[in-house]
Amino acid sequence: MPDQSPHKLVATAKAVLLSPVGRAVLALGLVLLVGVAFNADGAFFKTGTHRDALRQMSVYGMLACGMTLVITTGGIDLAVGSVLALVAVCSATMAIHWEWSAWLVVPLSVLIGAACGLGSGVVTAWLRVQPFIATLAMMVFARGLAKQLAGGMKVSTAVPQADGTYQYVDVPSLYRAIDARLLGGHVSTVTLVFLACAAVAYLVLSRHRLGREFYAIGGNAEAARLSGVPVVRSTVWAYVLSGALAGVAGLCQASQEQQGDPEAGAGYELTAIAMVVIGGTSLMGGRGGMGLTLLGVLTIGYLDKILSINAVPSATRLMLTGVIIVAAVLTQKRGRY
Repeated sequence: MPDQSPHKLVATAKAVLLSPVGRAVLALGLVLLVGVAFNADGAFFKTGTHRDALRQMSVYGMLACGMTLVITTGGIDLAVGSVLALVAVCSATMAIHWEWSAWLVVPLSVLIGAACGLGSGVVTAWLRVQPFIATLAMMVFARGLAKQLAGGMKVSTAVPQADGTYQYVDVPSLYRAIDARLLGGHVSTVTLVFLACAAVAYLVLSRHRLGREFYAIGGNAEAARLSGVPVVRSTVWAYVLSGALAGVAGLCQASQEQQGDPEAGAGYELTAIAMVVIGGTSLMGGRGGMGLTLLGVLTIGYLDKILSINAVPSATRLMLTGVIIVAAVLTQKRGRY
């Protein structure tokens, strides 16, 4: 029939737009079109702009990877920004002030983040406290602990001495390595660290039994329990992994700033949630994936970069992030009907 092709095309386009991948790709495409239209006198077309955009979104992306694991179980992790700050302070103290080897600083930083995640997971899954409350408590606790350990100051290369003076030391080789650029200066090391974190999260979520248990718990926790899924243990693992990835993000944040700032990471959890949601992972749990989160990271990261090169104030960027979260949730809701 001659009039069937247009109907098929419309039906296919509608099916694509109603799918999570279609909506995520469309959102990224629209953001890139905005970048082309508002290119800041050609700045958007420069290689350095894209390199810096990928570098800037990498730390957020690491948090989003962990957030995806937690949200898949139907939970939320509001503590990742504060855990990032705590690990940044601890890693700076170990690497700068105590001059510990990278072989100690890296695993200990990840373990500190994982320990915070373990605390959130135990309170959430074992003590049956709402994830919002449990991770809110961890958010406040980790931020306070970071300030306590840092003495209310940034842990920098100016090391205080017993006589009240300061001795300036070199930036640790670990920090210089993480903050370096590779492949002729076109790729930042921190971007590769982010991709490694995304690969690990993908393998856990898509290729490991733990990932299947996350989806089952997020879909229906009681049904998962009756089916033999260890709901408590698996939920705790989701928060542990999220904390560990926040630990990696904290180490990278300290490396880029060359110091441990107890105020770092404030509000990062909102950006991480926005990246996961705009990608299409359901806040209700049970649906989503790392591929969608990567699209969300690129969308929010490029949107922030485009607003930055066009000198849009940070307050406006925050308001746009809030609007995007609501729009993404409404789109998800519409897509279910």
